[in-house]
Amino acid sequence: MLQKTRAQADKNYMWRLEDIFATNELWEETFARQQKELPSLSALSGTLGSPKGLLNALRTIEQAEMTVERLFSYARMRRDEDNGNSLYQGMADRAMSLMVRLQTLTAFFSPELMQLGSEKVKAFIDQEPGLKEYRRQLERELWLEKHTLSPEQEKLLAAAGEITAAPDTIFSMLSDADLRFPVIKDENGEDVEITHGRYIPLLESRDRRVRREAYEGLYNTYKAFSNTIAAAYAASVKADLFYAEARGYDSALSASLYPNAIPASVYDSLVEAVHRHLPALHKYVALRKKALGLDQIHYYDLYTPIVPEAKLGVPFEQAAKIVQEGLHPLGEQYLKDLSHAFTDGWIDVYENQGKTSGAYSWGSYGVHPYVLMNYSENLDSIYTLAHELGHSMHSFYADKNQPYSCAGYPLFLAEIASTTNEALLQDHMLKVLTDKTSQMALYNHALEQIRGTVFRQTMFAEFERKAHEMAAAGESLTREKLNAVYAELNTLYYGPDMVMDDFIPYEWLRIPHFYNAFYVYQYATGYSAAVAFSRSILGGGEKERQNYLSFLAAGGSKNPLDVLRDAGLDMEKPEVVEQCMCAFEESLAALTALMEA
Repeated sequence: MLQKTRAQADKNYMWRLEDIFATNELWEETFARQQKELPSLSALSGTLGSPKGLLNALRTIEQAEMTVERLFSYARMRRDEDNGNSLYQGMADRAMSLMVRLQTLTAFFSPELMQLGSEKVKAFIDQEPGLKEYRRQLERELWLEKHTLSPEQEKLLAAAGEITAAPDTIFSMLSDADLRFPVIKDENGEDVEITHGRYIPLLESRDRRVRREAYEGLYNTYKAFSNTIAAAYAASVKADLFYAEARGYDSALSASLYPNAIPASVYDSLVEAVHRHLPALHKYVALRKKALGLDQIHYYDLYTPIVPEAKLGVPFEQAAKIVQEGLHPLGEQYLKDLSHAFTDGWIDVYENQGKTSGAYSWGSYGVHPYVLMNYSENLDSIYTLAHELGHSMHSFYADKNQPYSCAGYPLFLAEIASTTNEALLQDHMLKVLTDKTSQMALYNHALEQIRGTVFRQTMFAEFERKAHEMAAAGESLTREKLNAVYAELNTLYYGPDMVMDDFIPYEWLRIPHFYNAFYVYQYATGYSAAVAFSRSILGGGEKERQNYLSFLAAGGSKNPLDVLRDAGLDMEKPEVVEQCMCAFEESLAALTALMEA
């Protein structure tokens, strides 16, 4: 059962990137024009010293950014359709170079704005009505004043961007385009090639041999390239440390948190709260071991459903209907807007040869959002669809209600809408599927979501922090050292029942998010906020729903903690994460009771 090529795939299940650029030729024309116009941006340097000069610079740079963003998103998503397509590899590389060139030519802006100072900029805003649209952007720039360098230094850092982005590109090319995984026998004795998209479905197999062979086949492949990947990751960590030191931060973690005014206490308290509840995760592992009738439980036993006879996977069309029904509590207008995702070419549904693995939502301002899927007929894919559409609707409402300068929301907020959708879908499924088997499967899924999104991502966050601390202390990030850190964390998190085999220390090798440092903790904080939002929506009325919709519409118009406070959540208090941990323990108790009934 070999994968279809992109040309063989059904076009009815492909996204419509023509809404960004109708043809490659139009992309080329736009690229050539923007490339020709880009050097003129340097003439804006030295013109910020008046209200009208500042406004003109903001508008001119914004227009260039919007165009380059569209060029890059189109080329990159085309490349994601098939990473082996050399045409789109080249277009994506050229678009990235253009983006770096834009950043280099506009690197003067922040330091020149800093030279004006906060008081003068505030006076400009009062004098020039057009600047009010950019108030938030200007506040963000000035917030970074003490970490902004001279124009010459900023230009140099911007020029280094293409080089420091190389580890991520190298990993992506190796993992998504070059690596080929072995063929194994499925439950029916038929040959099946292990791929990124098929890996989790194979781990969900009821046949333990299939699970083990898929697991060992994947990690044996990564293990063969482990020194190469370790070198790429070490270079990525060093790039993080380089930028942090250059800008005067005391650590790479601080450099990541400071721009969005997130105190380190939020990161630390997440880890502490999760550690307090690790005994519950250990109980879940023990319950899983018992339910599967295993003498020993291995990591490849974590994904197979405890209730394997619950066949809740459905064709994509039915999944789309289920998701829309589950999101009914968000109101008729939300559902009307959401329906366009299924009729207007937002979603690229199925896996094909060379397609980027996993799932994401992306796009560019002024064009509807897009969703990349690798849909399989299993329960997880239904929730993944709801998850990515949550991202898309967040972007849709933020773009609709905010100007370009305020529409983009930071990573700290990015996972909340997606996981709120999942929580609402979970509630819906529990209400409509009331038989014992389905209930057990859904509670199992709820536990897996929190295990994967909160416990696991917090473990990843600890791994990232440790790797950066090691590098900052002058230690080399070899495969052996990183494997040892990862193995120790797995033992801490999964407890005494889990067998530490020879392969799990290599798991970190395949995690793409590590190349965007200190990103993953926000999955955990975001899921925790989503639990709070979903309970508020389901237990409240119109006010609670409007609070949530106002969060979606706010985009990046305020600091992320303030956006959430306006919607009724205070992430600086431990109660939000504790509430999520309690939800895990409630689901664990419910599943245990059903199994013992």
